Amino acid sequence: MSAREEAATVRPLLGITGRRYRLELLEGADKRYGDRCTDSYMSDFASHIAQAGGLPVHLSYDTDATDICQWLSGVVITGGQDVHPACWGGDTSVVRDVDPRTDLMVHDVARDEYEIELVRAALERGIPVLGVCRGLQVLNIALGGTLVADLPPGSVRHLSTEAAPTDGTTDHLVTFEKGSIAAGLFGEHALTNSWHHQAVDRCGAGLVVTGRTSDGVIESVELPGTPVLGVQWHPEWMKSADPALTWIVQAAAELLAARRGEQTHRSLR
Repeated sequence: MSAREEAATVRPLLGITGRRYRLELLEGADKRYGDRCTDSYMSDFASHIAQAGGLPVHLSYDTDATDICQWLSGVVITGGQDVHPACWGGDTSVVRDVDPRTDLMVHDVARDEYEIELVRAALERGIPVLGVCRGLQVLNIALGGTLVADLPPGSVRHLSTEAAPTDGTTDHLVTFEKGSIAAGLFGEHALTNSWHHQAVDRCGAGLVVTGRTSDGVIESVELPGTPVLGVQWHPEWMKSADPALTWIVQAAAELLAARRGEQTHRSLR
């Protein structure tokens, strides 16, 4: 049985990142526990991954990135607040001195450090990676890339006012490079949602741009020859079916099947 055939019979573990904040931010929460923290994850990721045949696992900042990658077959770096500009050489004067556990929109250095370490650990082990919105930017930063700090207004609206789920507006059409993973998934073009004000500026080592909107803003990146994809939109909040999450599950299943094949081969020697 080939790795692809066996991939259809196994269910890989896929790690999904999230965020941490105080319970006082939750309306109706008991004030006696307000200064305690909770870890939060967008359940749409887990639902889509499970539907595609994967086993979603939520990763806290306390989950050692190197150790967990011994168990995971795929990693999803999710969306959220801006990455701290110190991580990529940006202007740190924009950083507010606010505890990220009390404000979901401020920079969270603990999250940044954990996700960057997780990306690097996954890449080192050849684990498929999907970066979503902020996650694409984390992927780029982990490889030494930089960001556009704030996109100027233009012909394409990137910071949409639409509510999720949505397939976006007609101006947000992404064109993909032929032969890329993204083109194989979406075809030549795809209409996508968009909720970001930052974007990739200089690509990190090895990353290539595989998708842009008409204004030139980078919407997808890849690491050629590896199962690594970053998308600037939110596939988990597309109203129509989006193949990005199915892709990461399939890539993870193939890796798991290949690992099992190697173990079987060694045991027979």
